Amino acid sequence: MNREKTPAPFDVTELRQQFPALSQRRDGQVCVYFDGAAGTQVPHRVVDAVCRYLIETNANHGGVFATSRESDAILEAARRLLAEFLGTPDSDTIVFGPNMTTLTFALSRSLMKTWKPGDEIVVTDLEHDANVTPWVLAAREVGVNVKSVRINAADGTLELEDLHSKLSRKTRLLAVTCASNALGTVTPIAEIVHLAHQVGALVFVDAVHYAPHRLIDVMAWDCDFLVCSGYKFFGPHVGVLWGKREWLVSLPCYKVRPAPDEIPYRWMAGTQNHEGIAGLHAALEYLMEIGHRAHPEPSTPRECFAAAFRAIQEHEQELTKVLLEGLAALPEFKVWGISDLTRLRERVPTVAVTHRRLTPKELAEFLALRGIFVWHGNFYALPVTQALGLEPDGLLRISMVHYNTKEEVYRLLAAFRELRD
Repeated sequence: MNREKTPAPFDVTELRQQFPALSQRRDGQVCVYFDGAAGTQVPHRVVDAVCRYLIETNANHGGVFATSRESDAILEAARRLLAEFLGTPDSDTIVFGPNMTTLTFALSRSLMKTWKPGDEIVVTDLEHDANVTPWVLAAREVGVNVKSVRINAADGTLELEDLHSKLSRKTRLLAVTCASNALGTVTPIAEIVHLAHQVGALVFVDAVHYAPHRLIDVMAWDCDFLVCSGYKFFGPHVGVLWGKREWLVSLPCYKVRPAPDEIPYRWMAGTQNHEGIAGLHAALEYLMEIGHRAHPEPSTPRECFAAAFRAIQEHEQELTKVLLEGLAALPEFKVWGISDLTRLRERVPTVAVTHRRLTPKELAEFLALRGIFVWHGNFYALPVTQALGLEPDGLLRISMVHYNTKEEVYRLLAAFRELRD
C-alpha cells in the first residue's frame, strides 16, 4: 500500500552534528554562536570540499591538462548551482570575487563612468557601509549628488515615503539592503525596485545578511545587481556578484588585457579563490539537503532551496519569538528594531539591544565569560548607528541562524538575568 510521503521535521539536533565548531568547549563550556551576522560556522562537507580541491584538483584556470580541466568543472558546477540559489537561469551572470566590498568598489568604478554632474544616486540609512561609501566616493569623483533615505527609529524600517520623495528622473542608482545586518529589518525589495525603475534608476541590492535566512529571487525582484558573501551562508570567504546580462556585457570594465571579454570572466580580476568556490558549492549542497528533507519528492535545485528556506524561516522565527519574549521581561534592555511578535516576517533573527547601565562592549565581555559569543559596536553599519544616535558605543547584536536552538536562547536570557545581581 502506497503511503503519501510527509515532510521530515526540521531536526536542528541532527543538523548541528554536521558543524564541527558547534561542539567546541571553552573553559569547560559548550560555545554558543550568536555571531552569525559576522560569519556563520561551516558544515564538515565544506571543510572536506576545500581540502579535496587543494589535494586533488589544485590548478589554475584554462589549462588542457587533467587537474586544470577538473578544477574548471568544479568552478562551473558551483556557478550553475549558485544561479539556482539566486533564482537566475543564466549562470554566466554569476561573478566571483574576494568579498562583497571589493566587488562593490569595482562595480562602482564602472558605473560612475556612465554618470555626469547633476545626476543623483540614492543610498539609505539602513545599510552596511560597504553599500554606501563605494557609491559616495564614486559620486564625489564625477560630481554626482548623493541622497540618503531615512529610517524610522521606532522600528528600524525604511521610510518608504522618504524614498519616494528622493527618487527622481535624475536618479541613476539606488543602493539598498535586503536585510539590515544591525537590526534584522527586512526591506520590501520588489516594491523598492519597482519605485526606482519607474524613474529609470538602476538598483543595486546588498543581500549579504539576507542570504542565510530567506530565499533570494533576482528574477522576481527585477533588481539590476545583487551581491552576497559565501561566508555568511555556511561557506568560505568568497564574494558573489550577480548582474543582469545587459549590464555585465555593456558596462566599462577594469581588467587586464589578456583577460577574456566574455562574461563572467571580464569581471573577475585575477585568479579566483578556487578552493573557496569549491567549498561554497558544498555549502549550497548542504542547504539543498535541508530542502530535500522538507520536500522529499524529487525536485529541482531551486525547489530544494525554496523548501529549505521555508523550514529555516519557520525555525528562526520561533527562536526570535522566544528571545523577544524574554527580553520584554527585562526592562533594563531596549530592543532596537521590530519587536512586535506579529511582525516577525518583517525581520530576520538578528536582534540588537542596549542596556540601561552597561555598554555593549561590557555586555559582550560578560557573555563571552559564559561561553556566549556576540558582537558589539556598529558592525560597519555606521549609517544605522549614526541615524539612531548610538555612536560611539553602538549596539549589542545577537545574531542567530538555523543551527541555533531554543536552549541556547534560554541560556542567553539566564545570563542576562544574572546582571540584576
